Formats: sequence, structure tokens, C-alpha cells
Amino acid sequence: MKKLYIYIIGVIGISFLIPIIFTTRFKVKEVFNEQEPVMLDIEKYSYNDFATIKLLRSKTGEVEEKPLDEYIAEVVSAEIPIDYELEAIKAQAVAARSYTIYKIIYGSKHENADICDDSTCCQAWISKEDRISKWDENGIDKWNKIVEAVNGTLGEVATYEGKIINAFFHSNSGGTTENVSEVWGGANLPYLQSVQTSGEEAYTQYSSEVVLSKDELLNKLKEKYKDIEIDFSNVESIKVLEYTGSGRVKTIKFGNRELSRSRDKDNFWIKISKLYCKFSRWTNSI
Repeated sequence: MKKLYIYIIGVIGISFLIPIIFTTRFKVKEVFNEQEPVMLDIEKYSYNDFATIKLLRSKTGEVEEKPLDEYIAEVVSAEIPIDYELEAIKAQAVAARSYTIYKIIYGSKHENADICDDSTCCQAWISKEDRISKWDENGIDKWNKIVEAVNGTLGEVATYEGKIINAFFHSNSGGTTENVSEVWGGANLPYLQSVQTSGEEAYTQYSSEVVLSKDELLNKLKEKYKDIEIDFSNVESIKVLEYTGSGRVKTIKFGNRELSRSRDKDNFWIKISKLYCKFSRWTNSI
């Protein structure tokens, strides 16, 4: 009888241990890091939910349905130079995928499409065929490098506190990124804050120079602001009124007009990240 009791207790113990063993062994954990792209929890995110996307062709107005990662490969080929390191191209793939799926989940700017092919509105895009034809040589090998980067990050998106982020990306920040609210206004997202970006100095478009006479400057401004007038004899006529936290211009005075970086950025014909203007014998750091 004693042996029978021991046997029963043993069976009961094993029945409790088996689910613990298998649950621990096969449990899917969400790995989260604020600085690195990660996989979402498999219980909260199914990659099959985003198998295809609807792409608006801006020139024709047509909407084309494409497999998601085929679209991502075409975006990556349009957004990043092919001679970059593979890991950099992978990072671009994660950013593009995150941006795309965010638009699908939280709403598109376009009525019948998830996203468009206009880089000034959504993301740059070029078809596989056009991309290969535009490369000077070894087009297939270059395309295969893009595919390797996309396939190497399948299902990966960037998250913050378990939620997919609105993954804005750019080629050059002039050494410091900007808080998102200072660029587009609206919510100041915690994962899009100003940080130092060392190593950009080698980028070919890190800095540039535009030289304008006073008349050229005034005429350029009048193209957008017909009523603008500037008294160049008065050093207060052109003046930075407010800077952002990263040291960029937030508000600047040109004569009788005050221009806001977030409101009027599309009206500037030059890059306005960090600009230096010199007039006569006085200088304003813009």
C-alpha cells in the first residue's frame, strides 16, 4: 500500500511538471530594446496580417497591391546606396517595414491605399526592373544584396514599449537629430527626441553653401511671401527669434515676416538644418 501511495504521488507530481517543462522550453518571449529593432511578441503580432500592401502610384493615380517584403525591397533600393554595408541596409529595411506597417495599423494619408511612392509624402519607391536597369553594372548582384537584407530581417520592426513606432528616417541630420514636434508639430513622441549623431561628417551632403545677394534673397522670399519687405540697412531686419533644443532655428524674422521652421519649412529652397548667413559687416547664425 505504501508503494502504491508513492506511485500515485509520483504520477501527480509528473503531471504538474510536464506542462511547466514544456511551457518554459517553448515560451515565446518579447525582447525589447529602445535602441535596436526587435521582433514583436508573437501573441500580439502576426506577420500574415500584413502580407500585402496597397501602393499608390503618384504619377498615374493607380493603386497596386504588392507583397509586403517585395515592396520593402524596392523601397530600400530607392532609399539607400547599394555600396553601404549589409548591416546598414538591414537597418534601412527594418525602418521601412516599421514605417509601412505603422501606416497600415494607424491609418494612411490616402483613401484607397496604404502608402504612396512619393518620398516627400511617404517613402521613396522604385520597381525592381527600373532599379536594376538604372544600376550601371552587376544589377542582379546588387539586387540580391537588397533581398538578402530584407530576408535577413523578415518580420522585424522597431518598437517602443511594445508598440510599433512611426519610424521616420533621413540620410543626414547635421550632427544632431531634432525633436519630432519641432519638425512637424503635434505630439512630442518619446522615441523621436534629439540625440547626437557622430560620424556624419564624412557624408557627401553633410554641409553645403548657397551664396545670394540681397536682391536675390528678397526675390526668392517674394516668390512665397508677396508682401515681404526687408530693410537691409537695419541689422534687426533679419534675426533669429527662437532656437529649438538642438540649436536649430525655430522662428526667424525676415523684414516684416516671421517664419516658423515647422510651419514654413516647405517654402525654403535651401537646407535649413544649420544655416549661416552673412550680410555686409554683420552675421546671423541661422
